[in-house]
Amino acid sequence: MEQLKVILGERSYPISIGSGIIEKDNIFFPLKSGNQAMLVTNKTLANLLKDKVFFQLRKSGIKVDQVIISDGEQFKTLNEIEMVISALLEKKHSRDTTLVALGGGVVGDLTGFAASIYQRGVRFIQIPTTLLAQVDASIGGKTGVNHLLGKNMIGSFWQPSSVIVDVNFLQTLPRNELVSGVSEIIKYAVIFDELFFNWLEENIEKVLLLDHQSMCFCIKKCCELKSKIISLDEREKNFRALLNFGHTYGHAIEAHSGYGTWLHGEAISVGMVMASRTSELLGHLKKTDYNRIIALLKKVGLPVKGPKNMSAASYLPYMMRDKKVISGEMRLVLPISIGKAKVFSGIDKSIILSAIKDSQ
Repeated sequence: MEQLKVILGERSYPISIGSGIIEKDNIFFPLKSGNQAMLVTNKTLANLLKDKVFFQLRKSGIKVDQVIISDGEQFKTLNEIEMVISALLEKKHSRDTTLVALGGGVVGDLTGFAASIYQRGVRFIQIPTTLLAQVDASIGGKTGVNHLLGKNMIGSFWQPSSVIVDVNFLQTLPRNELVSGVSEIIKYAVIFDELFFNWLEENIEKVLLLDHQSMCFCIKKCCELKSKIISLDEREKNFRALLNFGHTYGHAIEAHSGYGTWLHGEAISVGMVMASRTSELLGHLKKTDYNRIIALLKKVGLPVKGPKNMSAASYLPYMMRDKKVISGEMRLVLPISIGKAKVFSGIDKSIILSAIKDSQ
């Protein structure tokens, strides 16, 4: 087992990474024997992993209840939050309870948000089960739910007490979910680490085959990069915005198509292509780098073209509701080379539209 730490003063927390670590003693930090907890998971995982985790919590002497929410991005709503809070109240959970999120990004975001507002804030633990959640969504304390008009528009910053990454859980993933998660790995390489990008070009097949060493290397690398950014900029005042590379375009695809129609990683893949093309049109990104990004995404099996039934102009209203918009001005994260990105504002709309059209 390897352990990293997100350094945030009193709110610092460990990220534990390894195989089968859910069975280790004292893994559910900061829970102790006699503590109260609520396990939150979805209907799919209730059949796959829930009993194992529930058993381990009980074995640790924790008084645990459970609530099972619907599975899918389309259920990342205030209705499901109400269901979690109702379960907490019905089971008489007090302010010293801990919510335990067992699932992908939807379960983690939703559970974290419920934890942030239940009795004005209780602890929560992340146990991510998808690759996307293990490398990205479970770390950093961004919690929330979607609104019909925009993704993640209702939420809060609320850091977990610990993150437990059991690599064995990835064996339960459908192929398309695994592929979707790889898009976030590629995101980290494009914006922060050219050597990591080179490594991915050589080793991506091993990652997709769940080769243990390669997968652990990838997860640890992404967790290290994200931990460093969170420690520097917890509430996205500057550096953290870089983590949104591809997301302004990708969130537009998700909202327009109907949440759950496109997997998050699939939409972000296309978003990264559009952002890279925008950068190339502006004269920042070299054509060779743009082509390498597309080639790696294709090698993984990720989409590089947007929805056929979505016009370029229909992206803009969603992009203007993006959380990075300040005083009505759109800000976009664009790669300027492989391994380096910047936030740009004041980009001519015609260039953005051209980049979208070129990726349709």
